[in-house]
Amino acid sequence: MTRWIASDEALQRLGVRPQTLYAYVSRGRLRAQPDPRDPRRSLYSASDVDGLASRRSRSRKASVVAAEAIAWGEPVLESAITTVVDGRLFYRGNDAAFLAETQTFEGVARLLRGLDAPPLQSRLRPPPPSGEQPRARLFASFSARAACDPPASGRSEYDLAVEAATLLDIAADAVCGQVESGPIHERLGRAWSCGARGADLIRRALVLLADHELNASTFAARVSASTGASLAASVLAGLSVLTGPLHGGASEAVGRLAAEAETLGAREAVAARLAFWTSTPGFGHPLYPEGDPRARALMKAFAPPQPYAELREAMADADGAPGNVDFAISAMARSLALPADAPFILFAVARTAGWLAHAMEQLATGALIRPRARYVGPPPEI
Repeated sequence: MTRWIASDEALQRLGVRPQTLYAYVSRGRLRAQPDPRDPRRSLYSASDVDGLASRRSRSRKASVVAAEAIAWGEPVLESAITTVVDGRLFYRGNDAAFLAETQTFEGVARLLRGLDAPPLQSRLRPPPPSGEQPRARLFASFSARAACDPPASGRSEYDLAVEAATLLDIAADAVCGQVESGPIHERLGRAWSCGARGADLIRRALVLLADHELNASTFAARVSASTGASLAASVLAGLSVLTGPLHGGASEAVGRLAAEAETLGAREAVAARLAFWTSTPGFGHPLYPEGDPRARALMKAFAPPQPYAELREAMADADGAPGNVDFAISAMARSLALPADAPFILFAVARTAGWLAHAMEQLATGALIRPRARYVGPPPEI
């Protein structure tokens, strides 16, 4: 049975600050649960604390520490934008799940950028590139801007903010296939003919997906911005990384799993996956051992289609892993009869807000992100 200890004891055993303790929890390295005597406080797994303390006490080379930081490890740079604490996602100190209930996507985009001013009027936008596929139009739009826009370094904060608002509209224009006005969730809802209810679900999804700390695509966007490249180039860098099946393409794997569930039955599909893979697409998340709060916040707003409901039940019986945001987005798209590529498109438009915020934050530091590689090839011929 797991023994739980209070934060004071955990901090003493580890010899760290409270912020580091919270970081261990957010990265799944330390289990935590609410204190039944005071839900405002948390208790921490004693065995996890002792394991971390033991590893910290060993002398490690800087190269080992750096290598461990790359894969769900310690923070590698400072940011005031987003964090995960006690299984909850926060945008500049605001609970993202609460924001999804109350805010527009544009309002959250301004929050991520750290702007308290009224909404900015975006600049005039040209018509989006032609083509049948929204994904292709999205890439073409930002590729054209990245090739021609001036460097972002040296520009005023206000000028960059207006540019960021414009680029967010350009992303929506590319998906819709035309220049439009109004809230982005309503524009996407009209493009996909899903009515007012569907548009509100899209709003919730955009807010919940807007940022997620230093994920792979966001790191790519920050690296681009650190060179002084244009904001459009930073978005293009993030967009390129997002296409990977381990990132923005994960919802496609969830859709395939749902199709298998319809053909084989949910329990058979889950059993087949678990027999050959260590994880099942759409379930579990390293930062959320107790369940993805983004998935909970979105899925309480709609009833999942039958194959998704059966998959969730089958997974709960098989290994207990709860559905993550990829599962929720795939289920929502199926519920609204959205196009097959809609989960990726929603992810891309939403995360554009986060990429822009991180790019602007990185530009403000004036620092170049340039890590070193640990060479393991043949000895150099000297």
